[in-house]
Amino acid sequence: MVKIQLPIFAPEHTFINKQISYQKQGGKIYYFHYNAPIYSHDEEDLSSFRYITSQLIVSGNVKEIRVAEAFGVSYISVKRGVKRLRQEGAEGFFKEVRRRGPHVFTPEVLGKAQNLLDKGLTPGQVGKKLDLKPDTIRKAIRDGRLHKKK
Repeated sequence: MVKIQLPIFAPEHTFINKQISYQKQGGKIYYFHYNAPIYSHDEEDLSSFRYITSQLIVSGNVKEIRVAEAFGVSYISVKRGVKRLRQEGAEGFFKEVRRRGPHVFTPEVLGKAQNLLDKGLTPGQVGKKLDLKPDTIRKAIRDGRLHKKK
């Protein structure tokens, strides 16, 4: 499981470099160029945080390492954000994340597996007949997608 390293927002006015700073106030994060506000986002909005900090880097206002240090996030996650901005633009941060779907258990394969289980075969035997790993069958039983014959 991937652990997300969240940014740390200090409540006081914090400088990222001599020109760019941010301030946390009322659940929002405000970014400033000298004293002029330039961006803001909700404290919990990780996509906007990544987009804004990447935009600051690409525009030449801050360096990647300064963003990583200022917010307590990993340097590589900052680099990934910059790469995403350059390759996909702003849309890359706000599009719906695609999740991988079940590749093995199509409705047809689930039906065949359930028929074999209903005939009294073990998960190992079902796996061999369908060219699947026995643990895949056992996991489907644990998840409730398949049921053993009683």
